Amino acid sequence: MRQPRFSITNSIIVANAIIFALEVALGGTFTLSLALWPIGAGFMPWQLLTHAFVHANSTHLLFNMFGLWMFGRAIETELGGRAVFEIYFASVLMAGATQVLVSTLSGGVYPSLGASGGLFGLLLAYGMYFPRRIVVLLIPPIPMPAWLFVTLYALIELIMGVTGTEAGVAHFAHLGGMAGAYLLVRYRHIHPR
Repeated sequence: MRQPRFSITNSIIVANAIIFALEVALGGTFTLSLALWPIGAGFMPWQLLTHAFVHANSTHLLFNMFGLWMFGRAIETELGGRAVFEIYFASVLMAGATQVLVSTLSGGVYPSLGASGGLFGLLLAYGMYFPRRIVVLLIPPIPMPAWLFVTLYALIELIMGVTGTEAGVAHFAHLGGMAGAYLLVRYRHIHPR
């Protein structure tokens, strides 16, 4: 099926690029005002959404947008823009809520930012909708079915979150994004066209 002229996936990518340009122009205060803070350390409800549009640096932005383009585009082609919109934003909100809970309980006073929660939700949805499609890792280039790729990625995130590996990465937010997508796909019954 041909991608429509107006693409939700592309619109989310463009919105992220515009916000990143504003981050560069306006500096850290702008970024920190949109980032997600724990309760008692600057949390505001809108940060559950806005944190997904600010990024630490251009590499962070590029990797997130590449993943969003790759998995969002495939879902949008098969299920339409509304499905991508619903999955992405349910994942972002659940990722944010999970991160607020984890950081508040752990006593961490640091901001969280990036579209990874939404990306992980789209990744999970991709694995649920297209479990037999082959995904090839970048490094090392190993082909595997989407369901296996998603399962392994979730297990790695869980292990890294529990062990505290790779400090500064919100592993539980990634898992929260996956949970948001799972609940939406499972109970909203969005079906391919």
